[in-house]
Amino acid sequence: MSHLHTRRDFFAKSSTALAGTAFGSLLIQDGLASQTQLSHHAPQAKRVIYLYMAGGPSQFETFDDKQELRNQHNKPLPKELTKGVKLAFLQHDELKCFGSEIAFKKCGESGQEISDLFPNIQTVADDICIIRTQQTDQVNHDPAHAFMNTGTAIAGRPSMGSWVTYGLGRVADDLPAFVVMRSGPEGQPVPQTAWNAGFLPGKHSGVEFYSKGMPLNYLSSPNGIARATQRKSLDALSQLNTLHHKTVADPEIMTRLAQYELAYKMQASVPDLADFKGESQPIKNLYGVGDKPDGSFASNCLMARRMAERGVRFIQLYHTGWDHHGAVVKNMKKSTQQVDQGVAALIKDLKQRGMLEDTLVIWGGEFGRTPMSQGSGRDHHTKSGSMFMAGGGVKGGITYGETDPFGFTAVKDPFHVHDFHATALHLLGIEHKKLVYKYKGRNFRLTDVHGHVVNKILV
Repeated sequence: MSHLHTRRDFFAKSSTALAGTAFGSLLIQDGLASQTQLSHHAPQAKRVIYLYMAGGPSQFETFDDKQELRNQHNKPLPKELTKGVKLAFLQHDELKCFGSEIAFKKCGESGQEISDLFPNIQTVADDICIIRTQQTDQVNHDPAHAFMNTGTAIAGRPSMGSWVTYGLGRVADDLPAFVVMRSGPEGQPVPQTAWNAGFLPGKHSGVEFYSKGMPLNYLSSPNGIARATQRKSLDALSQLNTLHHKTVADPEIMTRLAQYELAYKMQASVPDLADFKGESQPIKNLYGVGDKPDGSFASNCLMARRMAERGVRFIQLYHTGWDHHGAVVKNMKKSTQQVDQGVAALIKDLKQRGMLEDTLVIWGGEFGRTPMSQGSGRDHHTKSGSMFMAGGGVKGGITYGETDPFGFTAVKDPFHVHDFHATALHLLGIEHKKLVYKYKGRNFRLTDVHGHVVNKILV
């Protein structure tokens, strides 16, 4: 009986009727209308390359030289510094000062102090803004990764890269807007929720590329399947799914279709991206790589520059192995050697191509380390840490923030995770309080109800 309708029919037709009025909203949710809707001021950065040092690099061996800590080595840390502060593992231990044995040098015309463990980064001192007062709310790795990447310790929220691509949309039509690559020793993993889209449309999740060999699987069609046949199959699949979407008005259907199209295009674009033969020998020497991705951090840095050239909006390179609870000097030497050349090469390469001015480069981990010893290492620390930013509207050759003589906490210009997110979004042309997504009746944003733009570090 055609005049009778099921409950499902009623809701399906209601959804279809509402689809027209909701179309603008859906466009914004999918990042398609965002250039006019969510770009609040002229951006200084068009893209982000985030060099994420997973494990928590020690600021005392990198960017925050503390002579008083050396002077007081192996003596008790002043008790007033630790009052009310949560430590990861040292709560019940005798807290002794642990002065670094690594020398620092004043570098460039700016005279910024940088550890001798970074001889290559020392050569770009005038291009980077060193931040010595990085602060977070989370003292253990998984929640700290979540907090640094999503603005909350609650798992499953959208990552920073997902928020950026949701707000600004995509540039390249044959590569993902948000790409993740990993390098470094096996061991403590970085949770994949760090680059997930959470409750945002699935198209805004980070796509992980392999760092060695071909970046993705299944880039070649199966034997006997011509590209023209693939095209016909996708077109037929698109027609079927579009009909289904008209019935149920589920935006994830269109997201899935878009991903099918992107995968088809990447069969042509990704092999070219992963072929370094077209790079000049001086550039390959600068990074210290050959003709193909080799799994190293430096190789990933060159891939990042090539992706940035091709329109990838947000590129995040994770390098593991920075959790140095023991043998901090020995292990820091190993970790810094793995990244120093690639970081400096990336900055120099972007600069000589005229890309640094509109590419925001970020270097840092999820938290800092304690000025107190944990045997021969350092514990996790939330009250101070070091990171740096370069390009994309950030002042080069300056040091922001100051910690106390022992490096325990910020005494001037703290730089909280929420402030970091607010500032990065500002550089991309987004007002962080207006980048909002309504989910389960509540408006969410990357900075939640916090965050201030740190204008002192901006050009």
